[in-house]
Amino acid sequence: MTAPPAVLVSMPFLDADRPSIQLGLLKAIGEQHGFGVRTLHLNLDFAVRIGADRYRRLADHCGRQLGDWLFSVEAFGAAAPDPDGKLLPEFGGELSSLDDAAGPAQDWLAAVRDRDVPAFLDAVAGELAGARIVCFSCTFQQNVASFALARRLKDRDPGVVTVFGGANFDGEMGLELVRSVACIDFAVLGEGDVAFPRLLDALANGTDPGAIPGVARRVGGEVVATPAEAPHERLDDLPVPDYDEYFERAARLGLPTGHVALPFESARGCWWGAKHHCTFCGLNGTTMRFRAKSPSRVLGELDSQARRYRTFRFDAVDNIMEPAYLKTLVPALAEAGREYQLFYEVKANLSRAQLKLLAQAGVTQLQPGLESLSSEVLGLMDKGVRAAQNVNLLRWARYYGIAVAWNILWGFPGEPAEAYAEQAAVVPHLVHLQPPAGAARLWLERFSPLFSRPDRFPLRARDPETSYRHVYPATVDVHRVAYFFGYEPEDELPPEVYTPLRDAVSAWSAAWQADPAPVLVYRCAPGFLQIYDGRNPGSHGTHTFRDTLADLYLACVDRPRTAAAVHRELGLIVGVPAVEAAFRRFGERGLMFLDGNLALSLALPATPGR
Repeated sequence: MTAPPAVLVSMPFLDADRPSIQLGLLKAIGEQHGFGVRTLHLNLDFAVRIGADRYRRLADHCGRQLGDWLFSVEAFGAAAPDPDGKLLPEFGGELSSLDDAAGPAQDWLAAVRDRDVPAFLDAVAGELAGARIVCFSCTFQQNVASFALARRLKDRDPGVVTVFGGANFDGEMGLELVRSVACIDFAVLGEGDVAFPRLLDALANGTDPGAIPGVARRVGGEVVATPAEAPHERLDDLPVPDYDEYFERAARLGLPTGHVALPFESARGCWWGAKHHCTFCGLNGTTMRFRAKSPSRVLGELDSQARRYRTFRFDAVDNIMEPAYLKTLVPALAEAGREYQLFYEVKANLSRAQLKLLAQAGVTQLQPGLESLSSEVLGLMDKGVRAAQNVNLLRWARYYGIAVAWNILWGFPGEPAEAYAEQAAVVPHLVHLQPPAGAARLWLERFSPLFSRPDRFPLRARDPETSYRHVYPATVDVHRVAYFFGYEPEDELPPEVYTPLRDAVSAWSAAWQADPAPVLVYRCAPGFLQIYDGRNPGSHGTHTFRDTLADLYLACVDRPRTAAAVHRELGLIVGVPAVEAAFRRFGERGLMFLDGNLALSLALPATPGR
């Protein structure tokens, strides 16, 4: 029997500024197995309808389930919990960040929900007329928009088969959604590389889809799910994602695409998390095991996609870079013949030489998961790095022209108040480096050790983030479908403990925007060192050091060092305590970052690119 064509749909609020790798990959996988598959990036239509800027702000909005709330009435009808829009005044203070020149956020959000959402659903449902199998990929706030469209399609044609999957259907979240949301026929729980084409085959041939590993459905009012197979191991066997429809649709809608960075996948899982799961991280819920493509396969994919879509910009969706790539893939990218611009997530313990190589390879953006400037707090996170390593990454990324995406987090059980006072005190010495995007209390995420290990992280309270109650009807067990949770550690610090650090980070961000930007640079000759300090607009100055002091400072430029290691390297006559005293004096001037037994010089070379 010939399989009816399947349609893969991406709904709001996926980022409209790049295609969905989930859709692109599953389309290619379906066609690899002989099935007709087309994609629809319907999130682009909604972005055009409400305005690209407003859409971008909603897609970037974290924490409150605002995007899902906008579609709740259309998804659940009379069962929707907030038909009167009580969410808007309840969180009005937070939503003020979404105000724009056209009006307060509460006004335009109400109009979007009541006017734009129904009109959008009517328009895109018409485009899907005649489709027999409609598949939805759901990550973060894509659930309820997908349910709203699926409900409309089934109201018009009950014979439409709907399939759901994505990160929002991992574990018990998927099982509960299948149980409680009537418009879901099947769900793929976990990775879909193998299950998706098998499901299409079963639907084409009339065999039992429920027998496919990783597929869930309702049978007689009960949810039946076959356990998923082990995560897909041979990533080189996967086809190259197909993004044709995204670019065609964007062009038809008049959306610019010259800025688009194509998503690509070179690895799955997290090699660090498999050994030491960062306590706050909920990514890779049931698929932590790390797997990576071969360097030659990654190069081939980038090369073919660059030609196909006429772009040199790529964003890796990997949660962490394969360490071996620093000796294989990255040097190959740095060779003549390729001039790509790349984004990668990495572990923060990179050396100066490795950051230089990444810059030469075209890596212009990194997300290293810094999260804190306190080694004690980083230990509570199980990050496996020291604060001095985080600062050193910021230094050499700045020197080699790599932008760093990072945040400072707090709210960890057992954290000491003094760790935040110490961070606030050191921030003014770091203003020549890229500041964090923000500093805030962490969100408790499903699948994180903070969530799943109450024996290790006791909490007084743990409930779904409060805005979920405005989204899902009472028939849905929100405790089973929520990804974000509110929480209260047993030994929680008072909010005022964090205020000095929050204020210091705000000042850091303001200083970073100044013209000229803050600088701390040095020039040196044998036995002679000068450091120009331009971090404070009102008090520029030069520090001069000679002989032993110059040597001590320069010994800690490349990486954090202990006094004992520097003492051995320089063969000094004075003892280790004298080296430690010199480090303290450098620290008091804000020229060194001191982290327990580690000292790191903060100035960067005045001569660029070395």
